[in-house]
Amino acid sequence: MDAMYPEAAISAVRVLERLGHEVAYSPAVTCCGQPAFNSGYWDEARQVAGRVLDAYASSDVVVSVSGSCGAMLKVFFPELFRDERAQEAQQLSDKVWEFSDFLVTKLRVLDVGARFPHRVTWHDGCHGLREMNVQSQPRTLLQNVRDLELVEMDMAQTCCGFGGTFAAKFSDISTAMGEVKCKSALETNAEYIVSGDSSCLMHIQGLLDRQKQPLQSLHLAQVLASE
Repeated sequence: MDAMYPEAAISAVRVLERLGHEVAYSPAVTCCGQPAFNSGYWDEARQVAGRVLDAYASSDVVVSVSGSCGAMLKVFFPELFRDERAQEAQQLSDKVWEFSDFLVTKLRVLDVGARFPHRVTWHDGCHGLREMNVQSQPRTLLQNVRDLELVEMDMAQTCCGFGGTFAAKFSDISTAMGEVKCKSALETNAEYIVSGDSSCLMHIQGLLDRQKQPLQSLHLAQVLASE
């Protein structure tokens, strides 16, 4: 997030601080190791992921603004470290929350006081939906944003086709899947397609730009930080 979409991470910090929480970010945290993990290079993934274990050891709660990164920490770290540092991996897993889930489920906050006078549609990122059980939480938050109109697309839960290295190895399939997602979103006449995973939005926005479509992608945190 700090490298590609810092505005989304900064927005999440603003929302959390507005609610009275102290947010700390460690520069020692780099990649969570998911690209190597998904490609089968588990030894290399552990070298990167081990630094994440060290950096978050003393944190009370770890909030992720990326569904895929959050799933890596919460779901796949215990698998990656099952033969070594298993206890540390499980301790981290137990305190990892996806951003919207943290607000709604942990904090019981349904309205963060945001205002966003636009028509939006929601994209369910695969990792957030299938690994982190995030579906109703972001919709609840969006429904409580003043002047926002939420319109569901037919293909909200369909994969956008990005999948990290999948998009590089199977670009034709990835593009076709993304075009299905874009078509579904465009049919809503929304101004923005919103999600909790910027990797999905990067893929979708690239396709929309090539089609010269006016629909813009935006991270949930940026909507919730609007006033």
